[in-house]
Amino acid sequence: MSQTRIDIKGTSYGLVIRIGPGDWNSLQDELVSRLEQTPSFFKGGRVALHIGPRLMTEAQLKHVGDLLQTHEMSLWAVISESDATIEQAMSLGLETTLASPQATGPSDEENGHAASGENGAMLVRRTLRSGQSLHHPGHVVVIGDVNPGAEIIAGGDVVVWGRLRGIVHAGASGDEGAVVCALALAPMQLRISRHIARSPGSELDQKFSSGVGPEVASVQDDQIVVEPWGTK
Repeated sequence: MSQTRIDIKGTSYGLVIRIGPGDWNSLQDELVSRLEQTPSFFKGGRVALHIGPRLMTEAQLKHVGDLLQTHEMSLWAVISESDATIEQAMSLGLETTLASPQATGPSDEENGHAASGENGAMLVRRTLRSGQSLHHPGHVVVIGDVNPGAEIIAGGDVVVWGRLRGIVHAGASGDEGAVVCALALAPMQLRISRHIARSPGSELDQKFSSGVGPEVASVQDDQIVVEPWGTK
C-alpha cells in the first residue's frame, strides 16, 4: 500500500516525495514509518513534496517541514496542482517547481563521481576502500571494486563494474524493484529494500563466491535471488 500512497524517489534535485490520495493524518503516519525504516539513508536529504491537487494550509505545510527536520531532512519545494496550496508554499519561502538546482557538496573531482540524469544517477570512477561509504538517493554505478569494509547505500540500482565485496543496500528508499549487479558478486552483506542476505554462512554463499561471472541480485517471491547477468 505504501508504494502507491507514498512514493519516494531520488532525482537530480534531491528526494521527491509523492503523496497520493487519502486521509492526511494517516498519510503523515505512513510517511514517518517509511522514513524510520532507513533513517541513515534519508539523513541530510533535500525534499520536494509532490501533493497533486490536495489543498494544504500554511500550517499543514509548516508541520510537514518540521516533521522532516526531526529526521534531519529539509523541505525546499512543494509541487501542487492547487493554486491555493502554491500560494501557501510561497508564503513559507518554498519553491513551487523543480527548476532550482540541488545544492552540491564537495566537487565531483574531489569525490571521484558525477551525478546526472533525471534519476540522479551517480557515476563513481574509483575503487571504494575499507571505511569509505557512498549514500545517494538515485542509482549508483561504480567503475572499480568495492572492497570489504566499504559501503554503498542507494535509493535505486547499484551496478559495480568490478568486484563487489563490501556492503550494499539498493532500493533503500523502499524500491523492491531495485537490483544489484556486479562483475564479481561476493558482498559481505546485500540488501534490497527491506530484504537482506549475507554472504558468509548463508544459502547464497556459494552463488556469491562462485566466480561464474557477472551476476544480478533482485527480489523475487519476497526473497533475494542471484542469477547470471542477462538472465531473462
